[in-house]
Amino acid sequence: MSLMLEIIKIVSEDARLHGFRKVNKIDVIVGDLSNVLPDALELAFFHFRKQGLGILDENTELEIICEAAKAKCQTCLFESIPDYRLALCPKCGLPNCLIISGETFRVESYEGCDEI
Repeated sequence: MSLMLEIIKIVSEDARLHGFRKVNKIDVIVGDLSNVLPDALELAFFHFRKQGLGILDENTELEIICEAAKAKCQTCLFESIPDYRLALCPKCGLPNCLIISGETFRVESYEGCDEI
């Protein structure tokens, strides 16, 4: 709930600064390793949207873009899907993998308009 509340506050403030009176859509990227549950985020969004929080209305949409976790071994350069933030390379077995995607949690974009 608190993460979605902060997203709505940030987007609403920025939208007002740009002269928008309503937010039509919010796109959020959620990585597999970000510790954010997309379903919980969506549930919170629907709750706040129903309340008309910020400059949302009943037609405001939320798109959650899931970012897959990916790691790359710094020794043999093999790319794999890690189970955790610290991963052993499945090819060479060394604990030298660097997470290259899947940790993201951010607002990618939003759409708004100056009409109510």
